[in-house]
Parts: sequence; structure tokens; C-alpha cells
Amino acid sequence: MTIDQSTLTKGQIRKLNALRKSVGDDIAENAFSKWMKIQSKTPKEVSDPVADTLVAALNQFSGDKTFRLGTKGYVVKRSKGKGATGFVAQKVT
Repeated sequence: MTIDQSTLTKGQIRKLNALRKSVGDDIAENAFSKWMKIQSKTPKEVSDPVADTLVAALNQFSGDKTFRLGTKGYVVKRSKGKGATGFVAQKVT
């Protein structure tokens, strides 16, 4: 049974080729098809706690018409330097 490589991602093709090199074509295709069946079909969503906190803090301004972030937005970074604490926000130009 041959596997249609046009539907595979780049990482999946690399895994299939590595299996083919290590154990041979027949065993590799069987192992790869079993591996594909146990992989989850839905992508896992990773939540960033810092981004969630920023969204929660800015959510209070959602109905405020005078609060504008612009079309390009801002970049939020940690402060640098000796004894620096907090964050620095810079407008993206």
C-alpha cells in the first residue's frame, strides 16, 4: 500500500522518509499508517498566559470609542537595563 504524499505535511514526509531508510519500505508504510491513526485530528491550541492577561486588561476599553490602538498596533517588551522592572510599549510604525 502506497501513501499519498501530496496530502502530508513537511514533517510527516520527513518522518515517512526516515522510517523508510531505517526499516525498509513495507514496514515503514505500515508503521507510518498506524502512527497517523493515533495522531489527533484537531490541532492543539496553546494558550499564552501573558497574552491572556494583556487581553483581559485591555478588554475594559472594548466599548470606548476614544481608545485607539492604530492600524499597526504596539509591541510590548520587558524593560531592559540594571534594576529595570515592568514593560515598555512601542508603537509600530
